[in-house]
Amino acid sequence: QVQLVESGGGFVQAGGSLRLSCAASGRTLDTFTMGWFRQAPGKEREFVAGINFIGGRTNYADSVKGRFTISRDGARNTVNLQMNNLEPEDTAVYSCAARYGLGLSPIGDDYTYWGQGTQVTVSS
Repeated sequence: QVQLVESGGGFVQAGGSLRLSCAASGRTLDTFTMGWFRQAPGKEREFVAGINFIGGRTNYADSVKGRFTISRDGARNTVNLQMNNLEPEDTAVYSCAARYGLGLSPIGDDYTYWGQGTQVTVSS
């Protein structure tokens, strides 16, 4: 079992930055691929970014490329999402997720463990 807890959400004006963190407990993340997803009110959940915890390969949704950076901290068993140049369209609940293996995937159903989510609100 893996427990995931997100932190770092909040309220920011357009153009600002936030850094989200996802702390894992129960197991080390060495054999997992991690992902960040988001869901805005009335919309489907969408993939944001993913990373192989052990190798560091990453992938991003086109909508966040060049603005968001996903990284991992092995010592803290944590995955981070640095979000810069935020836009009102980025407003959503952001959740981290873990899936077994090293295959990067933008599909939520491929992930086994999920955190509760953290709210990000970007004002115009």
